[in-house]
Amino acid sequence: MKRVLSSLFEGNSLTRQEAEEILLKIGQNGCSDIEISSFLTVFLMREITPDELTGFRDALLKLCVPVDLSGFDTIDVCGTGGDGKNTFNISTLSAFVLSGAGIRVAKHGNYGVSSPVGSSNVLEYFGYRFSNDVGRLRREIETVGFTFMHAPLFHPAMKYVAPVRRALQAKTFFNLLGPMVNPACPPHQLVGVYSEKVLGLFGQVYQRSGKNFLILHGLDGYDEISLTGAVRIVSNVEEEVVGPADFGFAPVAAADLFGGNSADEAAQIFLRILENRAPAAQKNVVLANAAAGLRCIDPRKSWGECVALATESLESGRALKSFKRLIEMQ
Repeated sequence: MKRVLSSLFEGNSLTRQEAEEILLKIGQNGCSDIEISSFLTVFLMREITPDELTGFRDALLKLCVPVDLSGFDTIDVCGTGGDGKNTFNISTLSAFVLSGAGIRVAKHGNYGVSSPVGSSNVLEYFGYRFSNDVGRLRREIETVGFTFMHAPLFHPAMKYVAPVRRALQAKTFFNLLGPMVNPACPPHQLVGVYSEKVLGLFGQVYQRSGKNFLILHGLDGYDEISLTGAVRIVSNVEEEVVGPADFGFAPVAAADLFGGNSADEAAQIFLRILENRAPAAQKNVVLANAAAGLRCIDPRKSWGECVALATESLESGRALKSFKRLIEMQ
């Protein structure tokens, strides 16, 4: 680590292999807290390179508890978080809409960081039991079309970094890695990011991944399609900027996306949307993000076609049925 730190302090960057090797060492308890703190601080003072982020991703995937879902054509739907918007659980709801539309979703998530209630919080509230038992995860995705991987159960190596991250109280490169280290390695991925700079960085990393991907950033600061304004999208097929009208929806106000201050409030919003009883603004935002998932899987479909498929899943009750069956299996 001393050699690596000296090189970094001189202004050099890491190759992909070097980045992987050093994070493997950290994840195998081979570095002190002071060394880890110094290492993380480097990337608080300068931007991370695509090679470095790719190498860090490679290391965490090697260190994780693997999940073989290769028999299913899965997608993950998630965001980096960090936009500070405290929206309701848009990506999790979109995942159930996709499930209701016949898509297999292998979602990777955690407790809320930039909002009080993350995907893990809301699913746990309804009685979902986190597990890293691969047999159980396979049964869920086969039966319901949805399974959930609570990140701490799959990334034990992170326990060596956690105390330092807490002490630093700053956004480190680990905040970027969450969407990239789904242990099931789904072949399709919809990712929302909190800044245009991160959008460009993720675009370079994902272009090398071999995945079908769609990365998006709301130009007014959201890490999802908020319908409050335009959203920039980068995929393995194209780059475009789209607005609410492209989905067939009117713009919504930021206040319409408020996620509540507690798990109870968030859960009530969650259920109202799945039961098709929510205000149009909330419903339409979920449909737009689910449509992005469908377009990620099949870029030949128009936005209108994708919105129609998402709408059918929600309004027919199939999305709600997927959610209820998942909870019944616990």
